[in-house]
Amino acid sequence: MISRFNLPAILEGYSQGYFLMADEQQHLGWYSSRQRTLIPLDGRFRYPKSLRRSLNQQIFTPKINQAFEAVCAGCANRDVTWISPELLDIYRALHRAGWAHSFETWQGDQLAGGILGIAIGGAFIGESMFFQIPNGSKVAMVLLVEHLRRQGFILFDAQLQNPHLERFGSYVIDNQDYRRLLAQAVRLRCQFAPD
Repeated sequence: MISRFNLPAILEGYSQGYFLMADEQQHLGWYSSRQRTLIPLDGRFRYPKSLRRSLNQQIFTPKINQAFEAVCAGCANRDVTWISPELLDIYRALHRAGWAHSFETWQGDQLAGGILGIAIGGAFIGESMFFQIPNGSKVAMVLLVEHLRRQGFILFDAQLQNPHLERFGSYVIDNQDYRRLLAQAVRLRCQFAPD
C-alpha cells in the first residue's frame, strides 16, 4: 500500500524510474517496464499536419495549473482506468507541494484538453491526457513540448508507447538508458510553472 502522505518516498520512486498505477481491483502499486517511451524535445518532435490550422489560428490558449482538478477528473474518466481515487489523492498532494501539474488548452472559458504530469528537475513525467474539444489534447502536446524546451527540460517521459504518441515522434529506449537519462534530468534545476 502506498501512503498518500509520504511524498518524499513517492518522489524518490519516480526519480528512480518507477510509476504508480492501480490494477483492476483499484490496488495501487509501483511499476516499471523494460522499455520507456519518450517524447523528443529536439528536432525529432513532429505533429500531424492537421493540427497546423489550430496552431496557426491560435484556436486554443495554453494555461498551467488553472484547472488541475478538472484535468485529473478528465484523465480518470474512462471505462477502465488505472487512476484510482487513492492515486488522485496522491496527485492532489503532489500538486499542493508543487510537483504535479496540469498543462491545459482552453477555448474561451471552456477547458478543451490537458496533460497531467509530474515535474522533477528537468524531467516531466507525463501521467495521462484527455480532451473535451477535438484537438484539445493534441495541441496541448505541441505547446507543452515548446514550454518544456523554453524551461530547459531534457526529458519528457510518456511511459508507454501507443499509435497516438507515435504521431508526435515518440520513441522507445531501454530501461537502462532511460534511468541514465532520468538521473541526469532530475539533477537539473528547471521550473515547470514559472512565477
